[in-house]
Amino acid sequence: MPLFKYKAVDDKGVKREGSVDAVNKDLAISALQKRALVVVSIDDADKKPLLQMAVFEHVKTKDIVILSRQISTLFEAQVSALKAFSLLAGNSENKLLSKKLTEVVDDLQAGFSISGALAKHPDVFSNFYINMVKAGEESGKLTQTFNFLADYLDRQYALTSKTKNALIYPAFVIATFFVVMGLMFTIVIPKLSAIIVDSGQTVPLYTKVVIGLSNFFVHYGIFILILIIVFGFYLWRLSKSQSGKTYLDGVKISFPAVGKLFTKLYLSRIADNLDTMLSAGIPIVRAIEITGAVVGNKVYEDVMKQAEEDVKSGLSLSSAFEKNHEVIPGIMVQMVKVGEETGSLGQILKTLANFYKREVDDAVDTLVGLIEPIMIVALGLGVGVLLTSVLVPIYNIAGGIQ
Repeated sequence: MPLFKYKAVDDKGVKREGSVDAVNKDLAISALQKRALVVVSIDDADKKPLLQMAVFEHVKTKDIVILSRQISTLFEAQVSALKAFSLLAGNSENKLLSKKLTEVVDDLQAGFSISGALAKHPDVFSNFYINMVKAGEESGKLTQTFNFLADYLDRQYALTSKTKNALIYPAFVIATFFVVMGLMFTIVIPKLSAIIVDSGQTVPLYTKVVIGLSNFFVHYGIFILILIIVFGFYLWRLSKSQSGKTYLDGVKISFPAVGKLFTKLYLSRIADNLDTMLSAGIPIVRAIEITGAVVGNKVYEDVMKQAEEDVKSGLSLSSAFEKNHEVIPGIMVQMVKVGEETGSLGQILKTLANFYKREVDDAVDTLVGLIEPIMIVALGLGVGVLLTSVLVPIYNIAGGIQ
């Protein structure tokens, strides 16, 4: 049972501090009031500082996948929802998830539905997840719904992880390249260039260029660093505004090399979301609305919002998509249209999701295959050119001395 720390004043005006066990904060306050105490403040004794909660405690997608499969298995074994969540709360290795599930159990005991109890924890259970559970409750197919959710989250986790991991290596190599170049220009080359200049020999043009760049970075490097920090802060502020987020997300899907990769990732997510929710019996308008909220890109979020309004006004989903042909490819529009005409929209969306998933996998493999050798060659050439520019004159000096 949760423990709450409190500060209160008794009927004689004496300050009291202590702790009290209660199912939730409201009951803890009631218990203190029955002792004739006026509560000044009350907090969860297990509550951790915000920074610690944010950095060290979070619930991974993988944890939710495992949780969904466990719930489905327990429901198949005819275990009640209250008992199932109690068992999972007591056995979860993730402390934050265990705490959240304990609160879900308390809400179930208070008469909440499963979806209602989960909805109180949006930081763990997404809008998509909650609506899927709600649809399962309404249709009486909660077991299948949690299986759907586990499969869906597993697919999305694998797809997103592969995309992120594919971009981590190139980002690391590029960062390493700039760090090495920075160290060369500010530490190594100034020392070597001093020897070359003091020798009085004729300096080749390419060496003069390298020495000039080195002097520039030595004298003005701090200003460049400040500009980079200011630019990074500007981008961060820009990403917090709606117009800025739309612009940056637009750049993301139009950027050379990686733009097509992100586009296919979002199209796969849209098709997979719609298929999963329609299969669970969620109305198409609601499915479109939720998909827009969880797609993860402002451009596609706006497309889905417009599609939601168009479908509400009587247009078909394919016609709504066709109005945004700049970001929704013709093949997707045509396949959705075929699905609507044949009454197999769910199956068509599943086919599209699988198609774009394969496209993302292929694009990731191709991108990594191209970037690895290019980055390694560029790094080698950059360092080689710099060293050659300063070492050749030094060798000439050494030869002249001999």
